[in-house]
Amino acid sequence: MSFMDRIELICGDITRLDVDAIVNAANRSLLGGGGVDGAIHRAAGPGLLAECRSLGGCETGQAKITKGHRLGASWVVHTVGPVYRGGNEGEATQLASCYRESLALVAGKRLDSIAFPNISTGVYGYPKREAAQIAFDVVRAFLGGHEFPRRVIFCVFDEQNSAIYRDLLGLGSD
Repeated sequence: MSFMDRIELICGDITRLDVDAIVNAANRSLLGGGGVDGAIHRAAGPGLLAECRSLGGCETGQAKITKGHRLGASWVVHTVGPVYRGGNEGEATQLASCYRESLALVAGKRLDSIAFPNISTGVYGYPKREAAQIAFDVVRAFLGGHEFPRRVIFCVFDEQNSAIYRDLLGLGSD
């Protein structure tokens, strides 16, 4: 099976996916925020916030894992993407680390599936196409050397990101 057989694109709400783990584009406190982070915390309920409080935050480029609580996903991988400051302050390395660290946590638990949102492309300002290319490259490299996860989903929320990922994945337009 090629790595491309293990990658999917879904345009929708990451909190509603039937996967083993979803990735939260979190802030350093891990205590909730806006965008995907807020949506995941709302959907998971207060148990997620309580568990996140025990983690002591998370540094940019790193990842930590919690239970999914009220989500369909059993696990939530929290990763903190970089704030984009023009691209010359290590942002690409930090963003790549978010994907690599998240995948490593899931592989370590031998989970079959993980869904990623667009990390750092909202209020953190990372250019969407550049961020998608980094995500795709890291996932491709990781899957080439690991059995788990067996399925990686890029879950996008809008048509612009969907078009970018369709192009990267060679899916053409709908």
